[in-house]
Parts: sequence; C-alpha cells; structure tokens
Amino acid sequence: MNTLNEEKKVDDLWNLILQDIQQRVNKQSFETWFKPIKLSEITEDTLVIEVPSEDFGSWLKDHYLAIIQDIATTYINYRPAILFTANGNGGSFKKEKTGIIHEEEIKADVLQNHPVLNSKYTFESFVVGSCNQFAHAASEAVAKRPGELYNPLFIYGGVGLGKTHLMHAIGHSILSRKSMQSLMYLSSENFMNDVIHSIRHDKMNEFRDRYNKVKVLLIDDIQFIAGKERTQEVFFHIFNSLYESQKQIVISSDLYPKDMVNIEKRIRSRFEWGLIADIQPPDLETKIAILMKKAEIEKIHINSDVAMFIAERNRSNVRELEGALIRVGAFASLTGKKITVDFAEEVLRGIMDDPGKVITIELIQKLVAKYFNIKLNDMLSKTRAREFSYPRQIAMYLCREILECSLPEIGKKFGGKDHATVIYSHKKVKKEMEKDPNLRKTLQILDQQIKS
Repeated sequence: MNTLNEEKKVDDLWNLILQDIQQRVNKQSFETWFKPIKLSEITEDTLVIEVPSEDFGSWLKDHYLAIIQDIATTYINYRPAILFTANGNGGSFKKEKTGIIHEEEIKADVLQNHPVLNSKYTFESFVVGSCNQFAHAASEAVAKRPGELYNPLFIYGGVGLGKTHLMHAIGHSILSRKSMQSLMYLSSENFMNDVIHSIRHDKMNEFRDRYNKVKVLLIDDIQFIAGKERTQEVFFHIFNSLYESQKQIVISSDLYPKDMVNIEKRIRSRFEWGLIADIQPPDLETKIAILMKKAEIEKIHINSDVAMFIAERNRSNVRELEGALIRVGAFASLTGKKITVDFAEEVLRGIMDDPGKVITIELIQKLVAKYFNIKLNDMLSKTRAREFSYPRQIAMYLCREILECSLPEIGKKFGGKDHATVIYSHKKVKKEMEKDPNLRKTLQILDQQIKS
C-alpha cells in the first residue's frame, strides 16, 4: 500500500466484511477459517487475501468464496475477484487442490502448539461494572495463583457479555508471569473435535498425555458437550486428573451447572467444587464506559453523545455493542466523515434496535408464523412435520441471536422444549445458512421485520 491511510481503509473494509461473515457462519468455522486470514490489498477488481497456506486457501475457495464475494460487493459496489496468497511462502495460487483439510485436523495441530489467545482480551482492556465485578475479581485471583484458589472457576452468563474476554485475560496474565507455564485454551467444540480425531486415528494415549501435561486448562462454552457421551467421558477423566494434580481448570458456559440437563450429573457436580461466578448484562453507564474504552483502543474518535446513542440502542450484548462501534468507525474511515450522532444513526439504521420497541420471544414467534403462513399453535406444537418444525427452528435461532434469554427460557416458550433442543435448532439453522442463500435472505427479512 502507498500510505498509512490506504492501509487503514483496507483494514476497515476487512472489519466490515468479517462482521457480516460472523453473522453467516458458526463460531467454530469463523475462528478456524477467518481469524487466521486478512485482506492485504485491493486492486482495481481484486481483493488480495493472505492465508496461512495453499491448502488453507483452497479450502476457503471451495467453501466460502461466494460468501466473501457477496459480502464484499455490498461495500465496494462491484463483485470482486478473490486472490488468496499463501503468506508462508509469499506466493499466490490459483489452481484448486483436490484435498480438503478438515477442521478437526487443523485444531489437533493447533492444540499441540501454543494457545490461541486474542491479544486484545486482557484484564487492562476489560471494563468492570457491577454486572461483572465478581467474575472479574475471581478471574484475577485465579490468574495470580493458578491451581491454589477457586478450582475450578466456572464463569457463566448470556451470549456476548465478556466470558471469553475473561478467559483470554486469565491466559495472558498467567503467561506473562510464568512464561514457561503450559497453558491450553480451546472451545468445547474444538475439544470434542480433538477427541474425535484422536479416537479415529487411534491416538488416545497421545491425547491424554497432551492434556495431562498442561498446568492450566481453559475451556469455553462447555454447554456444547451436552448429549456427547464419549466426549463427556473423556472430559470427566481429564478433569479428574488435572484437579487431583492441583492444576487450574477454568470453564465458561451460557448455563448454570444445574441447568445443563444433558451433561452427566457427575460432571455438573464437579463444576460446583470450586467457585461459580456469573456475568449479568451491563447497565447503561457500563455500556458507555465499554464503548469509550473500545474507541480508545481502536483509535475511533467519538464523544459521549455518540456513545450514549449506541449504548441506548443495544440490548445488553457487549459483543454487538463493540461491533456497532467498529462498524461506525469503519464507515467513518472509508467515507472521511466525522462521527456524529446523526452519522451513527445512519450507519446503524436497521442494525440496532429502537429503544422504544420491546422485542420478546412471543413477538418473534408471531412474526415467524406469519411469514411462513402457518398457525402459531401449530408452530409451537410437538409435531415434527417439516412445515412446522422448520419455522420453529428458525424462530428459536432468531430468539437466540436477538434476545438475551437463557436457553431454558426459550425452550419453555416453545412448548416446554429442553435447552438441548434450542442448541440443536440454533446450530442446524446456522449451518444450513452457510450453504443456502434463500435461508440467508429469509433470516435477513425476518430480522428486519422483528427490529422495525
């Protein structure tokens, strides 16, 4: 790039593209396939994207090329060609490879090296308020004396409230004090994939050795091992081994241990051996403080009026709150405009809620039933007929994405379904959305109807 300003525009465009991609793919796919890549250059008709290897880029081509092009088109007003460059050897490639790297294989390799911690998720960048003060204090205590206090530490709270931030902060803090400390951070889905990979390739002894060597184990979103009997069996023994050796275990979840009905009781009881710390949705003052801190870190110039405007239109999800700020900052950089309340309102129109509108599970159910032209009672019934079960799954997905309701609360409103059914529906819709443009369009229309 010729200037720092041009480099910033490339970064801002990539941030916008990544935000939209994150809405279309599941969390594991995003972490695996989009976190390691970056937009390095924009030519007349091509986006040049750096990838770790040719195989990695070929897999992206096969599975996500159209999504990247679709999203990029909405911001640059033409459909670009995509050139993947392997940053390991500085070369580019166009020829597609026949082999596919499976996610579990990549993750198995990652686990053997160093933990993948986000450099921005530290205690210094975490904004403390009454909503998270206890969880923050417990996390700092564990980071200072791993294996001695609060073992295990179990952090729970709604989506996007800062659980992952605290997990990464614990990891950074421990590694900064004890550079040789063996520490592993991963999601429960990646843990499950590692189990599957090790069983499939007859490497369970290596698996056990690898996990038993760590001094600190941090597992995010543990609720996703619900119903996975073999994974739970393996996790149970790993937990016991580490605990008996006084090695630190930190777990996060959307659910309180007793609400995890499809996780074995013996595992749930172990979650209660140490300390359970919850994170609640932030109040208005904390949201404003979070925005101002994030703006300082990202070098986005906003005043308190803009922060107040964004905070008032956010329904207590910190991840969405920060995403809105990044979007406003990116648009300001790309257009050269000053960030005012009017500018933020224009950029966020249709994306963030009107504070005067109350969105409920019942509202989402009603609009989804109306969209599919079915009776609400039929959608909420126990019938498995696709004409009713498909809209039901979509409604559950939208409730999970838009609202800060717990899984049991959503399940209860859908005729007494358990939280595992809600998790299944959410994952199913999110997976199908990656491949089905019609479903993406349906979800976009419903999202607009719900928030309008």
